[in-house]
Amino acid sequence: MLSRTADNLFWMCRYVERAENTARMLDVNLQMSLLPQDEATRERSWRALMRISELQNQFDARYPEGSPRDVLRFMVRDEDNPSSIYACLRLARENARAVRGSLTTEVWETYNTTWLELLKHLRMDLPERNPGEFFEWVKFRSHVARGVMIGTMLEDEALHFLRLGMYLERADNMARMLDVKFYEYERGDEKDHDQGEAHGDAHGAVQGDAQGDVQRDARGDAQADAQADAQADKTQALAERPAAHTEFYRWAAILTSVSGLEIYRKVYRDVITPDRVAELLILHGNMPRSLLASMRAVAGTLALVSNDRSAETERRAGKLCAELEYARVEDILSGGLHRYLEQFLDQTKDLGSRIGQDFLLSTWA
Repeated sequence: MLSRTADNLFWMCRYVERAENTARMLDVNLQMSLLPQDEATRERSWRALMRISELQNQFDARYPEGSPRDVLRFMVRDEDNPSSIYACLRLARENARAVRGSLTTEVWETYNTTWLELLKHLRMDLPERNPGEFFEWVKFRSHVARGVMIGTMLEDEALHFLRLGMYLERADNMARMLDVKFYEYERGDEKDHDQGEAHGDAHGAVQGDAQGDVQRDARGDAQADAQADAQADKTQALAERPAAHTEFYRWAAILTSVSGLEIYRKVYRDVITPDRVAELLILHGNMPRSLLASMRAVAGTLALVSNDRSAETERRAGKLCAELEYARVEDILSGGLHRYLEQFLDQTKDLGSRIGQDFLLSTWA
């Protein structure tokens, strides 16, 4: 296959996957913005999307205020943002048109229809009027494109390069999403810890005053003390309940954004915990969007398109896949999830560059 054709196929599918993942990340932020939280936390969560896409400087230059509405506009319809849903679907269609002869009629019509429907939705301001419906549409069109591709194309090199782009992009986006969401969670834990210490100091001071009062008045009413303790316990339980509910909905929203909530319930049959979420989305090979599942597909597909220059690329992909196969979530978390995901992203970026050098016209990913 010509390098130019392979390049178009690789990026055609990669751009659709990127559009879908952008919709998923925006959707989870939309859901989490409905939870009880202060305005600063809400805006910080929206701006975290810029870190995921490595677009912080470009966003700040165009939108100094950086409101959630600005983030939505930048990531959905901004023509100058290469990772916006608009730009991704436009580039996917352009790449598909360039290799029209390598695609089935059904695949081409799916990409073309998706682009035309996107223009209609943007004219009608659907992302602003009903963002949830718009994000579901983007995900649905990606599912349709993937299904038509698998269901109508010959199992040859063209399909292999389409899959290679899809799975490499999926692994990259999943790692970025996990990195940012767990970073937000860890920052929240630190904040809660600081508040807990302050509460403990205040409680100690009050307790000391109370002990002084008891020493000054040994005839305190035991029944009144018991009632006061019961009321304090009730107040503490009520104070803790919203936080627990917020954490549950936070992790449920993250799992839902990657179509993983039902899978989590089937696998663990227990409450949602951050450690298990990390294990499911990184190491569970039967979870379709996990890092392990994506890298298995990348390594397997590279073996199918192997050429006389790709041995080192195949070796690195296989090594990364094996590291995921035999990793334990306890070791990943104890060593630092952020550091682990940064290393993973460096490795996927290296793989993308090597794939470009070995098979494609492009030398970047």
